[in-house]
Amino acid sequence: MTISKEKKQTLVTDLTELLNDAKVTVFAKYQGLTVAELQELRKMARENNVKIKIVKNRLVKVAMNEIAIYKDTDTTGLTGQLLYAVSSEDEVLPAKILADFAKTHTALELTGAFTGEGEALGEEEVKALSKLPTKNELVAQVVAQLLSPLNDSISGLGSGISDILGGVEEHAKNQ
Repeated sequence: MTISKEKKQTLVTDLTELLNDAKVTVFAKYQGLTVAELQELRKMARENNVKIKIVKNRLVKVAMNEIAIYKDTDTTGLTGQLLYAVSSEDEVLPAKILADFAKTHTALELTGAFTGEGEALGEEEVKALSKLPTKNELVAQVVAQLLSPLNDSISGLGSGISDILGGVEEHAKNQ
């Protein structure tokens, strides 16, 4: 099924905008996934503000050529039937979502990614990226680390006050 020139131009414009705002774009082979499985993946991605696109690689290359940082990016990995997971908010989340989905759906195969700086990543780098904590997880870890001394101090003060009150009560009973 061929699409009109106007439709292709609209797709390229949308892709250009999407890629221009992207912190990372992860691509994976999806041949063998059912429509229901793809819908499940899209739902999972949508819940995490990640967009899943299935478009011709040629159109992605055209869109990349319209963005200055992607002009010199190696696009040799864009072969076969690929889906693209794009996030404008998190550098790790698209890789993590696809990797988690691939654990239960072996037909999905991570193949590469493009960073927001125009760098091409290979399969192993994407798998390593998927194992990193997301931005929200990192923020939670930092907050927990910052609150740890405060919580320890409060616990120490609480037990000290408890000991003093216990001593006062004991003294009152003995009087």
